[in-house]
Amino acid sequence: MPGVWAILLAAGESSRMRQLKALLPWRDTTLIEHQLRSLLDAGAQRVIVVLGHDADRLKPIVEAVPGASWTLNENYLQGKTTSLKAGVAALTGQELSDVLLLNVDQPRNADTVRTLLERHRASSYQITIPTHGGRGGHPIFIAAELLPELADIEEETQGLKAVVRRHAEATERFEVDDPMVLWDLNTPEQYQQAVDSGF
Repeated sequence: MPGVWAILLAAGESSRMRQLKALLPWRDTTLIEHQLRSLLDAGAQRVIVVLGHDADRLKPIVEAVPGASWTLNENYLQGKTTSLKAGVAALTGQELSDVLLLNVDQPRNADTVRTLLERHRASSYQITIPTHGGRGGHPIFIAAELLPELADIEEETQGLKAVVRRHAEATERFEVDDPMVLWDLNTPEQYQQAVDSGF
């Protein structure tokens, strides 16, 4: 039975963090390993990691996790949209029902991801976006039939946001009691706040 595959974006330069975000310490491991295991523990059938900057440092980590594989985005300097398209391209020919989208600098709890995954699969919505306090977060779940649209996105037209706007009536914004769905660790200060938060 086709399942949910995840695309984990980890191609960026981490310029604001001033060190590679994927290798930041997180919960007794690295951020990228935490993300891989969290997504797989939550029920993702497979995780495709999109690499770019410093890819050779991350490839062995991804390859060591059963259920994970990587693809390379040679054009990562042109924006996050190119990484998302590279991830979608890597799904070509695979049997899946839905795709989960997440960035490596958005650490998520496996229980919350599992709740969202089950909610999305049980609903008739094509897109599921978690919210906390009414604010939209990640991961985002998208039905496989929308993959051709994701393969066509452009940075100039706001990429993924444009797809969500086009399918507003088929999108559920699902409120969860987990502030982590809003976390985006772009700077050393945001990272330290998240480490100190106790979540």
